[in-house]
Amino acid sequence: MNKLLFAVLAFASVGAASAQVKIAVINTQKALLETEDIKKAQHEMEAKFKPRQDQMAKLQKELEDIGSQLNSGKLNELGTQELQAEGQRKQREMQRLQQDLQEDVERERNDILQRAGTRMQEVVKKLADEKGLDIVVDSANTVFFKPTFEVTADATAAYNKAYPVAAAASK
Repeated sequence: MNKLLFAVLAFASVGAASAQVKIAVINTQKALLETEDIKKAQHEMEAKFKPRQDQMAKLQKELEDIGSQLNSGKLNELGTQELQAEGQRKQREMQRLQQDLQEDVERERNDILQRAGTRMQEVVKKLADEKGLDIVVDSANTVFFKPTFEVTADATAAYNKAYPVAAAASK
């Protein structure tokens, strides 16, 4: 961050001698998360992974039922052993399902964010050209900036315009 700040200040001081430097600040994460593209992808992911989440909820309920039966004291030794073995199998299945779901969600989320991040960079470059900006800095790399330098909403609007989401799919 210090190198970036130094570079911005050095550029600004050199530029101040010859011309006025135009700087803008963007909250890239907020700009991305507020795009219709990301909102649609979130809804699609929730729908896609809901059956697996439901399966895990059912398995969790079965594990709770097994625990209740074991704690009831109504089972003989053989019944207790069989139920414990079934509980262990279901517990391993639950752990496998959780791990697989987490990996699949993370992989898909990363793919979506990478694609959208690349698109947002293109949109910000175009926005900078249109507004005559020399530098666009992410707000995460700034200590302070005046709100007049903020272009996050503009970037989100430009992204939505450049990559529109079909109206029927956004339900």
